[in-house]
Amino acid sequence: MVKSAHEFDECGYVIKHNFIPSGELNKIKQVVLAFHHAWRADNNDFYQNRAVNSAYLTAPKYLGEQQRLVLFQFIASTPLVSLAASIFSGEFRFMNTQLFFNPVNTTQLNYWHRDPQYHLTIEEQKQALLSGPEVVHFRLALEDEPGIELIPGTHKRWDTVQELNVRLEQAGYRNHDNLPNSEVIALKAGDLLVFSANMIHRGVYGKNRLALDVLLCEKRPELTTFVRNDCLPNSMLLAEVDYPNLFS
Repeated sequence: MVKSAHEFDECGYVIKHNFIPSGELNKIKQVVLAFHHAWRADNNDFYQNRAVNSAYLTAPKYLGEQQRLVLFQFIASTPLVSLAASIFSGEFRFMNTQLFFNPVNTTQLNYWHRDPQYHLTIEEQKQALLSGPEVVHFRLALEDEPGIELIPGTHKRWDTVQELNVRLEQAGYRNHDNLPNSEVIALKAGDLLVFSANMIHRGVYGKNRLALDVLLCEKRPELTTFVRNDCLPNSMLLAEVDYPNLFS
């Protein structure tokens, strides 16, 4: 895992091709599709007009216990937790799940952002690049897709003037404007893309985009407060996963 840790530290991301066997991938995909179908029916206006993702897949609202177990067993599996352990410098915990898909509204454009910009001030965002807290996406592609566009190294450095203007839509810029030094990472079904939530990135729409994101974070109070109790496994489900401490 040394290579993974070095790549992530330097670039802010690492990709693992064919991360899981096709049989396991299909099992996860069927559960995700069941969630997606139920979620869409419940959030139709939002889905039709502006949604590009949903969240809280492991909650019991749309899935049964056995379906949730499939997700928990992937999240707390030895391959994923071992990879995470090579990237985080200290203790880490489960934070959330998200599902990414194409917008129904074809006029909707993808947008540059850092995840923390939605709840941190500019100064807090700068500080997060120096000392955390770190949140990491573990994105499993369920279909072949155009993937994600990111700017390597921005998990450790602040924006250029142009980057800041674009992602915050200042000085006449829009958050969908192209930026220099970006890299597009296409994904095949079964690939796992690991990337820092702190870095500047945007999704790339097209094909049958469907990706399950597992968000893991440093074990710090300012992050674990975001964890919803209903998204955690009960004691019976915990007994069926490789690393139950991931949810503690």
